[in-house]
Amino acid sequence: MVSMDLMANTLLASGASPAMVHAAEEVGDFTPRVDALCVNVGTLSPEWLPSMKSAAEVAVGAGKPWVLDPVAVAASGFRMSACRDLLGLAPAVVRGNASEIIALASSHSIGGTHKGTDSTHASMDALEAAKTLARANCAIVAVSGAVNLITDGDRVVGAHNGVPMMQKITATGCAVTALIAAFVAVDPSHAFEATASALAVFGLAGELGMETAKGPASLRMNLIDSLHGLDESIVVSRVKIAPVP
Repeated sequence: MVSMDLMANTLLASGASPAMVHAAEEVGDFTPRVDALCVNVGTLSPEWLPSMKSAAEVAVGAGKPWVLDPVAVAASGFRMSACRDLLGLAPAVVRGNASEIIALASSHSIGGTHKGTDSTHASMDALEAAKTLARANCAIVAVSGAVNLITDGDRVVGAHNGVPMMQKITATGCAVTALIAAFVAVDPSHAFEATASALAVFGLAGELGMETAKGPASLRMNLIDSLHGLDESIVVSRVKIAPVP
């Protein structure tokens, strides 16, 4: 619930059409109509979890890609169990910060060092965990950080766009997961490329927004404006995606 506003506005600014649906009664009617599904466990509850699982199952059955954001997966046993169950429902992409990906790959909290939604690891710390998670689940795994890593278990690329101030805005990680879902919806057969592109484009919007921002609040506003104003020439000239050895 914390992230819905920024996620919805990120999608609208990018040309997508968001809908924030969580009632179990709507899953059967609504999910088959979507082009992609994003499941975000940020404000997880026992009432919402069955809807999340059902939506993922319906999406897979309808041949629609879905993306998992395992927010603060190591914070509780309930959250870890929920994310492991969701992981078993064939997401096309999993996107988290380094600590979340390390925890999800190992199925336990990180020695009590987790800080809720904040990462205590750099993205490169999670590279091997991300590759293992990708191979085990036949999914694309993205690790957000100073360098965003994207892997299918074999290939690894880094998306190098972004500014540190983006970490001071609540739900930027959730918003970029939603953007990944929108990009994957356009070309589900190239989820690896779509995921890398979404992360780079979102980071580029942050760079452009930071040029006139005075702090996190103005950057949040500018980020949405920058996404809305992006054109092909800016993207082609400024997106930074490169292989990671």
